[in-house]
Amino acid sequence: MPTNRYESPLSSRYASDEMQYIFSADKKFSTWRRLWVALARAEMELGLPVTREQVEELEAHLTDIDYEKAAQWEKKLRHDVMAHVHTYGELCPKAMPIIHLGATSCYVGDNTDVILMREALLLVRDKLVRVLAHLAEFARRYKDLPTLGFTHFQAAQLVTVGKRATLWMNELLMDLEEVEYRISTLKLLGSKGTTGTQASFLELFEGDHEKVKELERKIAAEMGFDAVVPVSGQTYSRKMDYNVVSTLAGIAQSASKFATDLRLLCHLKEVEEPFEANQIGSSAMPYKRNPMRCERICALARYVMVDAGNPAVTAATQWFERTLDDSANKRLSVPEAFLAVDAILNIYANVAAGLVVHPKVIEKHVLEELPFMASENIMMDAVKRGGNRQELHERIRVLSQQAGYHVKEEGRPNDLIDLMAADPAFGMTKEELSVHLEPSRYIGRCPEQVEEFLTREVQPVLDRYAQALSGPETELKV
Repeated sequence: MPTNRYESPLSSRYASDEMQYIFSADKKFSTWRRLWVALARAEMELGLPVTREQVEELEAHLTDIDYEKAAQWEKKLRHDVMAHVHTYGELCPKAMPIIHLGATSCYVGDNTDVILMREALLLVRDKLVRVLAHLAEFARRYKDLPTLGFTHFQAAQLVTVGKRATLWMNELLMDLEEVEYRISTLKLLGSKGTTGTQASFLELFEGDHEKVKELERKIAAEMGFDAVVPVSGQTYSRKMDYNVVSTLAGIAQSASKFATDLRLLCHLKEVEEPFEANQIGSSAMPYKRNPMRCERICALARYVMVDAGNPAVTAATQWFERTLDDSANKRLSVPEAFLAVDAILNIYANVAAGLVVHPKVIEKHVLEELPFMASENIMMDAVKRGGNRQELHERIRVLSQQAGYHVKEEGRPNDLIDLMAADPAFGMTKEELSVHLEPSRYIGRCPEQVEEFLTREVQPVLDRYAQALSGPETELKV
């Protein structure tokens, strides 16, 4: 329903419920509370005056967050972290004195950001795998269907419909490697203190450096991480955000390349995106089948690629151990990059699962160009029959220009074979020449390349992430 307040289309139209939850207030602030519990538990286990009763009280109130009360506190204190400390403390009066003990705001803020980015990357990874599975099925089905290859969007040697799909998949595999690397190398900030020196924790532990380090190890283990960043100021390096969003921008590039190719193929009427029975392609032209899903991929991809500049500038302009001009920007740039890529992959999976191929149109286009491509084989056949290679080369050049003139200037079909049959230099009938017009003779190793690629590169990924292929597909909202 229309409202009188702006709502991001990434939420209302495009991104999945799963990705929206990861960047929701509930997920964020319940993660803050989990971090406060982890801190309190580790401090208790390392001998600070924190009791098990206090830890259990904190655990009992991880999710019952009173957002109205938190907003009241933030309006009064002008500090979001302290607002939630007080809101949590009102529910946990016994634990209130030890909530956030020794920590600074970035303990909950930055650590939560890393946790959410990792969870979001895991969701992105699984959606990438789903797209690969759909494209793999498509590539295998059409591995030997000849189609015009294009260089400069001009007809070139033949490829196959399936082989072209492997080009899209290969880029997604590159993206998947980047995602896997980011997931495996993300580290928590840990408990570093106000300028990264851990001075407050060293004071709490009365100069015991080993306990300060063990505190971080315990917190990281409870939150599911193997390590924390080795050194920091108050925050983790904002290059971490840049690296993550750059990985997302790489996915956007690959998706946009696929969607652009498909938009061009749709124009050629060779391959089209799914089109539902009651879908309207144009409000004015009822016959149209606009490639609106691929256009949406390109639009969102453009947004993500440009958005990658935000964390780049943020990382470059941080002052010494901390400045706050990163906060408002990263609240927007990082979640929205994930929401947009989530939407892109949802659409990509939908399109890849329902691609419509028109073999007769593809064959028509192939046969229009095939006489030119067959000319070298025809020349070699004519030489075997006693012709002069150099003379035949010149005759093919001249006749090809004539045939090209007939096609471009007179709108006639390609008549190169007729011209060759009428030329005594070739000594071949039209029937003998037409033997060379079998498209499968000009696709090289395309079918074999598809099978080898699917077997060696794609199937291991599908096997490794088999769980990603279970469950229903994400339904598009619009």
